[in-house]
Amino acid sequence: MRATAALVPVVTSAMTPPSAPSPALPSWSHCAEGATPADPIGCRGIRVTGHTQCLAHLTPSDRTAHLSTLAPGDDVDLRGTSFAPPLLHELLTALCDSGSATPRLGNARFDHARFTGSAEFGDANFNGDARFDYARFSRCARFEGVTFHSTAWFHRVKFNGLAQFDRATFTDDAFFDALTFNRDARFRKATFHGAARFGSTTFTSYAWFDGVTFHGSARFSRARFTGYAGFHGVTFHGDAWFDHARFTGGAEFRRTTFDWDAQFSETTFATSSFFEDARFSRCAWFSSAIFNGSAWFPRARFTDRASFSNATFKDRVLFDNTTFTDHAEFHGVMFEAAHQIGPLVCTKQFDLSWAVFDAPVSIEAAAQSMVCERTRWEATATLQLRYAELDLTDALLAHPVAVTARTAPFTTMAGQPVPEPGLTGDPGVRVLSARGVDAAHLVLTNTDLSSCAFFGAFHLDKLRLEGETRFARAPSGFSARRVIPLWWADRQTLAEEQHWRALPIHRPALRVGWNAPSQLQHASSPPGPPALATLYRQLRKAFEDAKDEPGAAHFYYGEMEMRRHNRRPRNRGERALLTVYWALSGYGLRASRALSWLGLIMSATVLALMLWGLPNSNPKPVTTGIQTAPGQSVRLVTTTPTPVLTGAVRERLTYAREEKATRVVLNSVVFRSSGQNLTSTGTYIEMASRFLGPVLLALAVLAVRGRVKR
Repeated sequence: MRATAALVPVVTSAMTPPSAPSPALPSWSHCAEGATPADPIGCRGIRVTGHTQCLAHLTPSDRTAHLSTLAPGDDVDLRGTSFAPPLLHELLTALCDSGSATPRLGNARFDHARFTGSAEFGDANFNGDARFDYARFSRCARFEGVTFHSTAWFHRVKFNGLAQFDRATFTDDAFFDALTFNRDARFRKATFHGAARFGSTTFTSYAWFDGVTFHGSARFSRARFTGYAGFHGVTFHGDAWFDHARFTGGAEFRRTTFDWDAQFSETTFATSSFFEDARFSRCAWFSSAIFNGSAWFPRARFTDRASFSNATFKDRVLFDNTTFTDHAEFHGVMFEAAHQIGPLVCTKQFDLSWAVFDAPVSIEAAAQSMVCERTRWEATATLQLRYAELDLTDALLAHPVAVTARTAPFTTMAGQPVPEPGLTGDPGVRVLSARGVDAAHLVLTNTDLSSCAFFGAFHLDKLRLEGETRFARAPSGFSARRVIPLWWADRQTLAEEQHWRALPIHRPALRVGWNAPSQLQHASSPPGPPALATLYRQLRKAFEDAKDEPGAAHFYYGEMEMRRHNRRPRNRGERALLTVYWALSGYGLRASRALSWLGLIMSATVLALMLWGLPNSNPKPVTTGIQTAPGQSVRLVTTTPTPVLTGAVRERLTYAREEKATRVVLNSVVFRSSGQNLTSTGTYIEMASRFLGPVLLALAVLAVRGRVKR
């Protein structure tokens, strides 16, 4: 049996911690060649079995004899040995199969080794553990096409020249943590089947990982990329950890696939970063990341949750045709110079809560839900949205912010339509809340406000509503309230009134058809009539300032309704007056109600005149002469008898009397004159008719004018 070059057999586990740094005195029997008083240790290379020198200091004949004992696949222990290119070539040649140029090594120990020239390991096979901890490569280190069948250890290695691992295969775990690449590091099309550890590694120059496949987890936590970092076309089948990493040069993740969680939390991108066409199949974490340069995410796909919470974008950010299938969290993000976000698609919630926009920005998003709670706009902004339910609670608007419902699909920068998978139905925008917003800077165009909560907003009288704005409608139809039919006037209402009328404090018959607050809105009780009256008054003024009198009429009706329902004791007289006003004409806004009352009163007046007001016949004047004394003149006196109504009641209900009574009523109500002889009772009936009729007629005219005025 051939002897191996190892002094002590090497048996390691994949999870064995890396070797300790080279102490002043090595832990192995070392060569000590060249020891001096200044360096009493001398050469730190491990002694070759049967010799007192390391492989580098053996005589040529002894070295040849020793290398001849090696066979392909043998273990080698060459810790601390210095390798010039010829020596490394001789070693690898001795480990090649006959007729083959591919060396095969078993467990290989190159800990603390020194490679003074180019280190060529091309196409080598490491069948056991390969340990290069604390090794130093002065020139190029070439591991192209090398296959590591077991764990590969490169802990705290220094590559002073090019480090090339193109097409290398790591069957088990690979540890490149805490090492330094002083020149280019190339891993193009390499394959990592186990875990790949690059934690705290420093890439001083270019780092090329194009086309690499990571089947296990890839950890670049706290890595430093001083030069360009290329991850173009990389596939991460396991976790990808770049947390606390720093990219000083450009970072390119174009066409990269993340099949598992991608962690970029607290990562710093000092210059431009590119994630074009990237695919994130699981959670993507960019929390607290800092993008000092442009951040490009065009056509990126986030299948699971994507979190950019508390990230900082100091330059341009591009989310052109970006798709978020799950939640997109931009909570607390700082956008210092972004002027365009989107068009993007978010199938679930697009969260911009606590985000800050320092520059004018246009946001184009098709999302199921968009949350802008406490979002701060320090400059003008335009939100063009589709399908979204928008929450603006406590948003801070320092400049005008316009929210517009986009009717047509978005187009990319290249002019192509943006697909909207998972979003169906009405593409309009529903505003759910404007509580705490300074509405003086808010413009809503073509929005649905049927569920919008306004209580807590201020300057609502300066809110601008453009295009077609929809509010909630009062329930249609009628129900029975005791024995009196109850119906609701068709009008626009605030969501808070809907919630208030649906409260259990009202009888069930009065709650039918009104919308109860959602589970989210149950967190606080809806405001009562006094507060609602104020909201209606402010919004009415907004409509009036926009010259929309018909729209203002709806909110005037709502204001009067809330005043009528205000049950404070000091409002009893006002409530009684408003109740009469409501019953007669719907606060001067329901012409049909006023005309109905007018018709009813006129009909009642006609009937009353037929029964008690019209005499049987018009009395004829009677002239009588009175002679006070003989021989004196006679004084004539003409009198008209008081009209008299006699006969049975059924005799008074005739067509002729109805026609006559109708003429009397029309003349008195419309033309303000009758000229008819009436009984005393009829005179009072006519006086009441002449008062109530014109009042109701005027209310009807007022209501019609409110509907048609522009």
